[in-house]
Amino acid sequence: MNDIPAPLVSPARETAPVPGVPAGTLADALTAADAAARAAGCGVRPITALPELEAACALFEGIWKPGGENSLATPELLRAMDKAGSYVAGAFEGEQLVGACIGFFGPPPDGALHSHIAGVAARMRGRSVGFALKAHQRAWALQRGVTQVSWTFDPLVRRNAYFNIGKLAARPAQYLPNFYGRMDDGINGADDTDRLLVDWPLTAPEVADACHGRHRTTDAAAEGAAVALGASATGHPVARTVTAPRVLVAVPEDVERLRRSDPACAASWRTAVRDTLGGLLAEGWRVTGFDRAGWYLLVRKDVEQ
Repeated sequence: MNDIPAPLVSPARETAPVPGVPAGTLADALTAADAAARAAGCGVRPITALPELEAACALFEGIWKPGGENSLATPELLRAMDKAGSYVAGAFEGEQLVGACIGFFGPPPDGALHSHIAGVAARMRGRSVGFALKAHQRAWALQRGVTQVSWTFDPLVRRNAYFNIGKLAARPAQYLPNFYGRMDDGINGADDTDRLLVDWPLTAPEVADACHGRHRTTDAAAEGAAVALGASATGHPVARTVTAPRVLVAVPEDVERLRRSDPACAASWRTAVRDTLGGLLAEGWRVTGFDRAGWYLLVRKDVEQ
């Protein structure tokens, strides 16, 4: 049995006031982060030693399998990020690194943290190690007076959309077409690298609830929303013109598998989601949830939630 990881900080520091962070929020975030790590059966902590940084880079390489010389991160880069005060953390099962997350700061006066890469070893999936990493990241940021984190994810990947919007209560802010250009790795293939930028307001009540495991759920069938993008009987995207104040946008069940089995269909989903979801966000619509069945729920900007 693995040893239970020690709390993030000593109790004496948990309630120390941090400028810009509401009283009690930091202590609550630390409690949530420790609970998440314990539930996942891992310890989460910053990593600084070169062997650990090398292990984090190897983990990323094993997940994304980039082609050629296109490395996601290098130990030298992570060492510099850590020295500069950015976020470089790992999740450990015993002594073995099983997950890692890195992020860097934006320019002042914003001072927000951008979470760039997060990955979990395949054998640990389903144990909420990624959730424990994000809960740790939130507590770490609040300790430094940072109240905003952002990151991007592929809006076509259903499990990531649910994790980010449903489990973490992150708020989609902007659709970014072909953000990284062609990556040609084991996950993105030759597809365009569209991304959805999300904001994570760390002191928001729904984020605090999410980090305690009280996840918000979306039931597309109960929302009375019109389908702006659905799927045909053959699994291809079908866009519709709708005038309702609430709409649904579908994504395929497993776009990574679809990229291998039917690249043309996967590409058609990319274009359809870009046009529909990206177009609605550009017009001021808000994503208010993601149904595990594969639907984004959006509300028109003049509609109260």
